[in-house]
Order: sequence, then structure tokens, then C-alpha cells
Amino acid sequence: MKKEKTKQLLKNIYPYVIVVLIVILLRSFIITPAIVDGSSMEPTLSNKNIILLNKLDYKLNDIKRNDIVVINWNNEKIIKRVIALPGEHVEYKDGNLYIDGFIVEEKFNHAQTNDFKLENIGYLTIPGDKYFVVGDNRLNSTDSRVIGLIDKKNIMGSVSFRIFPLNKISKVK
Repeated sequence: MKKEKTKQLLKNIYPYVIVVLIVILLRSFIITPAIVDGSSMEPTLSNKNIILLNKLDYKLNDIKRNDIVVINWNNEKIIKRVIALPGEHVEYKDGNLYIDGFIVEEKFNHAQTNDFKLENIGYLTIPGDKYFVVGDNRLNSTDSRVIGLIDKKNIMGSVSFRIFPLNKISKVK
């Protein structure tokens, strides 16, 4: 009798254990929530927004210009936009982005960007496996202009979806 009760209990608990294991695996290896801390990505993302971090994206795909990424910097998670890729020269002049001397149209809202050259941080071109990232709120962002280039190994994944606040649930571009 006791054995049957134990067997029935295990049978009832089994689906819940499976669900918990799936959630743990998803959160550990594929998707996890993260909270925006600060105003450096405004107007795209605001302080206290909750986003979904896709940890699997860059294991399957290349990092692209304009991707919004979560970076592990000094044991903090910071959220920035990729502006320049390995092998490129980046410059902001008169508020315009230049990659390898050619103007690049930025199709998202951001604050005015002060003049900047990659040489200001000691590079002629971006070395392999490094990226130049900035916040959309250019006047209030600690980014590659200040902290230098970001190693690919420190890019935790991409941001593609905001889940909070509820009235702003949307795909992030």
C-alpha cells in the first residue's frame, strides 16, 4: 500500500519536475530576463525596462552592426548597440557615423554624437573579435568611447524583445 502511494506521488510530481528542469535549462543556456539599469539606451530602452537576453543567438549567428547586446563589463551587465565590427575604422564627425571613410545612415533614434575617432582610444582599425559599442543616449553613455573596444567573449547575447513595462511589450530594434 505504501509503495503504491509513493509511486502515485512520483507520477503526480514528475510533470512538474520536467517543467522546472526545462525552465532552468532555457534560462541558463538560451533566454533569460535582464533589467535595463540607467538611461544610456534611451529612447530605445529606458531605465527599469525588462528585456529578454538571447544567449544562443551569437553561438549560431554573427554579431551585426546595430545589434543591441548585453555585455559583461567589470562584472556588470551593460546594454549597448554595436556600431562597428572587426576590421573597420569608425569615426563620428559632425554627428554622422563614418565606417572606413563612408557615411553610414543610422536608422534609429539617438542623441547627437560628439566627434570621435577610433584613434582616440589607440586603434587604426578594430582588431578581430572586438567590437565598438555605444549607447543610444550618446551624451549619457559609458561605452567604447570611454571603456574601449569590447571583446566578443564578453558579449553575453542579443536583445530582441522588451517584456516590461507591459504597455511597451515589443520587439526591440
